[in-house]
Order: sequence, then C-alpha cells, then structure tokens
Amino acid sequence: MLFNSIDFAIFLPIVFLLYWFVTNKSLKLQNLLVVVASYVFYGWWDWRFLSLIVFSTVVDYIVGLKLVQENGLVKRKVWLWLSIVINLGLLGFFKYYNFFLDNFITAFSFFGTEIHPNSLNIILPVGISFYTFQTLSYSIDVYKRKLAPTKDFIAFSAFVSFFPQLVAGPIERASNLLPQFYKKRTFDYNKAVDGMRQILWGLFKKIVIADNCAKYANIIFNNSDEYNGSTLVLGALFFTFQIYGDFSGYSDIAIGTARLFGFNLKQNFAFPYFSRDIAEFWRRWHISLSTWFRDYLYIPLGGSRGSTWRKVRNIFIIFMVSGFWHGANWTFIIWGALNALYFLPLLLLKRNRKHINNIAKEKYFPNLKELFQMLVTFGLTVIAWVFFRAENIRHAWGYLSEIFSVSLFEMPSIKQGISSSFFIIVFVIFFIFIEWMSRANLHTLERLELRMRRPLRWIFYILLMILIFLYSGSEAKNFIYFQF
Repeated sequence: MLFNSIDFAIFLPIVFLLYWFVTNKSLKLQNLLVVVASYVFYGWWDWRFLSLIVFSTVVDYIVGLKLVQENGLVKRKVWLWLSIVINLGLLGFFKYYNFFLDNFITAFSFFGTEIHPNSLNIILPVGISFYTFQTLSYSIDVYKRKLAPTKDFIAFSAFVSFFPQLVAGPIERASNLLPQFYKKRTFDYNKAVDGMRQILWGLFKKIVIADNCAKYANIIFNNSDEYNGSTLVLGALFFTFQIYGDFSGYSDIAIGTARLFGFNLKQNFAFPYFSRDIAEFWRRWHISLSTWFRDYLYIPLGGSRGSTWRKVRNIFIIFMVSGFWHGANWTFIIWGALNALYFLPLLLLKRNRKHINNIAKEKYFPNLKELFQMLVTFGLTVIAWVFFRAENIRHAWGYLSEIFSVSLFEMPSIKQGISSSFFIIVFVIFFIFIEWMSRANLHTLERLELRMRRPLRWIFYILLMILIFLYSGSEAKNFIYFQF
C-alpha cells in the first residue's frame, strides 16, 4: 500500500479510529491491532511475502530468548550467527542471487568457458532490506547485552512490522521503538497536529517535487545520447531533488503517521543538501542506515582507530557495503566507492567532525566560505548521484564524459518533453527556500505556529494541499526506495 494512494487515505483513518476508540482500553489489543494493520498494509502489495516477515519475526524472537538463557560464549555465538545467516541469507537470495550468477557467468566467459545456468525470475519483496536490518539489530544488541530480550511476542511482532516505517524506514533500533510498545499510549493532540504537518510536507515532497522531477530526469537519463552537457547537468539536478524529495518525503510521512499513534521515530534526514562537506552530508542523509552501518560494521572493524591502512580499509568497506545494500548493480558499488574517496581526506586530516552545527546558525544567509563549501559538497553529491541513477557503469561514464566536455557551455537543449519543466524548477526553488528557513528544526514544518500567524499558516497549508491535488495524477507512483 502506497502512502500517496487512495487506499492509504481510507486505511489510515480506519486504523486510527480503531486504535484510539476501540482498542484503547487494552495495550495488548492496541499492539495486536498494529500487527494486523501492518500485515494488511504490507499484504496489500503481495500477501505471499508476509510469510517472510512472520518467519524473520519468529526467528529473532526465539534467538533473543535463547541468548539470554545461554551463558556459554560459543553457544551464544551460534545463536547470533543463526540469526545473521538466516536474515542475510533470505536478503541475499531475493536481492542478489541473479547479480552473483550473472557475474559468475561473466567471469568464466572471460577465460573462454561458456556456462549456461538458469537465472530465476525472483521478485524482490518490498522492504526486506529495511526490516531485515531492524530485526538483526535486535539480535545483535541482545547478544551484546545492551538490550533485554522481550517475552511479549505481540509487542515484538509490532516492532518488526510497524506499518509506517515497514517498507522504507527509518530503520529503527529495538532500544528506541520496542519499549514504546510496552507503555500505554495516550492521545496527544499537539503531537498529532505536528504529525499531520509532517505528513503534509512529506506528500508535497513526494508528489509535487519528486514525481515531477522524476518525469524530466527520466527523459534526460533515458535519452542521454541526444543531449548536450548542460542539459545532462539539468537531468542530474532533477534526479538529485527527485531522490531527496522521494525518500525524505517517505520518511516524513512515516514519522508523522507514527506520531498519530503516539510513537516517536528517529529523524532520518536533516537537510543534507545544506552540508559543508561529505562527512556532514552523511550525518544528515538516511541517518538510520548510516548509523546502523557505523554501529554494527564500522566500529566492530576498528572504526577510525589503528593504522592509516586500517582507516582507509574500513571507510571503503562501509561505503561499498552501503552501496551494495542499495541494489545488485555495480553502479551502486561505484557510488559507494566514490563517496568513500570524498570522505577519506576528511578522515585522514581529522576534519570529519568539523561541521556539527547547522550552517549559518541563527542567520538568514551563509557567509561566502560556507556558501562555497555547500556548493562544492552539493556538486560532488550530484556527480555521485549520476552513478546511482545510471543503468550501468558505461552509461554513467558516458553521461559524465558529456557533462565535462565543451558542450557544457552550450545552452540546454529544450526538446519536446522537458520544455514544460519551468514550473517544476520554480517549485524546487520554493522548496529549497522553505527547507533553508527550517533547517534548525527536526522537520520542515515543526514549530510553524511560532513563525506564521494562523491565517497565513492556513493559506500555506491550503496552497500545499492544492498543489498536491493538482499533481497527484490518476495513479499513485511508487517510492524509489521500494526497489531497495
């Protein structure tokens, strides 16, 4: 079920009413309703894959109980590795089977041996990369004795399958979300209103910004041989705002929806395109995944401790694994490696923690140095996004080669299909302005009542709703990260 669909617009109020007016007397009933609603939400896409969520839930629930019962190190490691192998095994099969098979065939062909194994027409279950990491973090934390295992199977099932963030995050830690299922929730009007604001802005990001940028990004990327360098830059910029609007829009809707039910999810985006270096960008982009890899991969590998070689190795591992997490394509691995190259000088010069506070804190405008840093970081990010969006490495290389040619200085080729992109550019500028003015907040419309008087605030809300309605179209469009 898509957040931007009529189905969800009907589903959400029904669950909300049942949650607060029918099951509100019993915590266990509320949690059970969350589980049932989450399974309906997920099963709306393909009910067959509900078995994977149930299986993963049962495995990690049992592993958690076994880890607390066992005191022997060897047996505890066996149970932990059982969870890791089962979860990553399922993820690997559904997401990477054909990738490894195709590269296996290519490798043998290189040495003159032809093999013809059968590839499988495997459907990637929506959200498997997200809920797999969520359940894994539970087992790892219980193993490290950072978290007490739960004996409440319903609460644990609700934690694994919680529908607002089930299919595209944020990837929640059990230490944050699971305890919220143990406590009685009471309706908080102010929290619910703030959640609705975040949902509204998330829908605007997705429907008005991301979906319209996608239209023009697809035209340019899919026909990149026909365009000059300046037009390809325009296509890369369209994709840059498409992926941000799409993914952070999903996170906004997820976090806002959770607040309607009395839950607090972690912030997943913190205005990343206003970063002054790549290290700051990665502290602000897909925060739940970045911190997951930091805590469960980077730090166990040694982090930034040890020799220079070890630091370099660890940085490349974490970024390339992050790239591979996004999909079974060499373009994602190159995207990860490129970000590692961006990050490495900052780490080696010990400047990766330099920019912790917001840019131009308590000011309307950045100074020239901050503006230059922000534009350079943004430009490097746009180049990396070309690999992320390209069909393959050859496509990405050809795309960038044309950008860095003399045709970059020509006027953009406004052909049929992208000639009507002017209004979307205006919306993107409006979007950047609103986000810039809100960059100190947890989300864009937080504390809006302190910055706008009620009449102006409602005019703003109505404007957003009109734009969302006008650009909704007859069919809801998928979110980008559903494919990951």
